[in-house]
Amino acid sequence: MHIIRAHYSHIHTMNITLSVDEQVAARAREAAKKLGKSLNQVVRDYLEQLAGSARRSQSWDQFEQRCLQSSAKLDGWQFNRDEANER
Repeated sequence: MHIIRAHYSHIHTMNITLSVDEQVAARAREAAKKLGKSLNQVVRDYLEQLAGSARRSQSWDQFEQRCLQSSAKLDGWQFNRDEANER
């Protein structure tokens, strides 16, 4: 017997209004169509990617701070590219 658990979350969406040159919008709509997407979907994908990039950047900054504040010791170890590339 297999037990499958699913977690559903309610995602809240919001509509936004953008001001853009009509010719730019037309060219963007055509480009989106070639991708098999609507212009709305392309913009949504971009915003999700942009938001994810900011989150990853913040996570990296937090990781770097934890590393810098760590009491771990390297005991004289230094990175050696040749050793790292040995197979």
